[in-house]
Amino acid sequence: MKASQFLISTLREAPADAEVISHKLMMRAGLIKRLGAGIYSYMPMGLRVIRKVEAIIRDEMNRAGAIELTMPVVQPAELWQETGRFDKMGPELLRFQDRHQRAFVVQPTSEEVVTDIARQELRSYKQLPRNLYQIQTKFRDERRPRFGIMRGREFIMKDAYSFDRDAASAARSYDNMFATYKRIFDRFGLRYRAVAADTGAIGGDLSHEFQVIADTGEDAIVYCPSSDFAANIELAEAVALLPGRAPATKPLAKTPTPGKSTCADVAQLLIVPLQQTVKSLILATDEVGEEGVVKKSTVWLLLVRGDHDLNEVKVGKLEGLKGGFRFATVTEIEDHFGCKPGYLGPLKLKKPVKVIADRTVAQMADFVCGANEADFHYTGVNWGRDLPEPDGVADIRNVVEGDPSPDGKGVLAIQRGIEVGHVFYLGTKYSKAMNATFLDETGKPQPFEMGCYGIGVTRILGAAIEQGHDERGIIWPASIAPFQVVICPIGMDRSPEVKAAAESLYEQLAAHDVDVLLDDRGERPGAMFADWELIGIPLRVVLSDRGLKAGTVEIQGRRDVAAQLAPVGDILAEVLRRR
Repeated sequence: MKASQFLISTLREAPADAEVISHKLMMRAGLIKRLGAGIYSYMPMGLRVIRKVEAIIRDEMNRAGAIELTMPVVQPAELWQETGRFDKMGPELLRFQDRHQRAFVVQPTSEEVVTDIARQELRSYKQLPRNLYQIQTKFRDERRPRFGIMRGREFIMKDAYSFDRDAASAARSYDNMFATYKRIFDRFGLRYRAVAADTGAIGGDLSHEFQVIADTGEDAIVYCPSSDFAANIELAEAVALLPGRAPATKPLAKTPTPGKSTCADVAQLLIVPLQQTVKSLILATDEVGEEGVVKKSTVWLLLVRGDHDLNEVKVGKLEGLKGGFRFATVTEIEDHFGCKPGYLGPLKLKKPVKVIADRTVAQMADFVCGANEADFHYTGVNWGRDLPEPDGVADIRNVVEGDPSPDGKGVLAIQRGIEVGHVFYLGTKYSKAMNATFLDETGKPQPFEMGCYGIGVTRILGAAIEQGHDERGIIWPASIAPFQVVICPIGMDRSPEVKAAAESLYEQLAAHDVDVLLDDRGERPGAMFADWELIGIPLRVVLSDRGLKAGTVEIQGRRDVAAQLAPVGDILAEVLRRR
């Protein structure tokens, strides 16, 4: 490809609304153009990266035995109504009606459609296992699209769906996709971690996220440097930090804490460690009757150590709370505790509540908590002596760096990551809801055991840039860069020798299947180099009259501090070695 025949549209400055570095650099490098909120056109340079990402994914998915198809972007609502997701998905699911007033959705994912295909096409156990995948446009109506393509509304995703006869076979399909994803991300050339994760809105029983490591990532990844343990912070198990409950050594005392409503402020006032305080969080659950009328509400008191944070995902899996919960209203809190938030605790309640203590809190002694009276806290609080044992003890907090690893093999570390892939074992969640069955060896219908596996194709671009960039621009991994090599001839329009050498090298590299770009635009060296550093081409070759007379050519990798000189006769071999 020659630059004069390509569309290159770099910018000196990023638009004012570009927030994160990937958004800024993609706009400046001319990879994307904003059309609307969370909706972008992918320009030729950006599309080349997308196609390379897709090619790696296709190669490995096909190698794994998956079969490609394409499912519609627009899907009939009745399929989503079969699984109940038409109502449960919320406003992120874009719904509309056609001219005949029939309801449709714009797909954010395709479990329903692929399950409908399976129940029509896969009739016998002899046709299993089967894995169907697509690379297709998706749409999620994000409330607040931001960060460019990192949280856009329209995006490209690879989604795959496995169908198996039983749980053991489904587990093998899951493991196959997990290994396939590792090969895919290895080939992308990105630093990543595969971490245990919550199944979220997709549902299911087993889940792993593939997270690209980046300081700007939205997700916290928990891992143990001395073992294989890795999990999303939503799922990482927090073990009790105390080996057992120590005996009480202090009397219970109601202590004035005027104007001090946070654990940190109370600890500072009383000159006690923050770890000796207990934080109270008040939730409520509703029992809903006919026509959505609330018949009964239950108030829950959740206790975590003062320096810890509640993990709502873990809470949502507890018995009694897994059906959905909300934070209690001020009126409910006053009715049960006799006090406004800020001084709440488990002692001397006006009405009974369900008390759930975090594992660490359940082992604490002589702790500090709210007295359910403004400007007062209790000190020297002990289980058994001063208040009854909690109704339940559970892991309900986020882990923190330095916590013991749940596998007992060290301590935990935390780093930031960007989720770009996710694998789920769904079980029969969708097949049972849609009556998707096959006939087993005895001729009896059985529901498919399913898995689903996604990769955010366009999100890979943003994640790669967040991981690889400097003050000059993007640093692509060679495998997904828009071009592998750019030839920059200085004075090509003035020097027949430079022009001939540049075109000869260009033809030789192209003949060796090198993805090469010849910059024949006649730009000044500074402007030419700045463009390709911004766009992030991994290898740059510079030809000039002076160099050719000396028998040398400059070659510089995008990460290199300075260019190196190579003999003209060796440049082809050197590029092939370094590409």
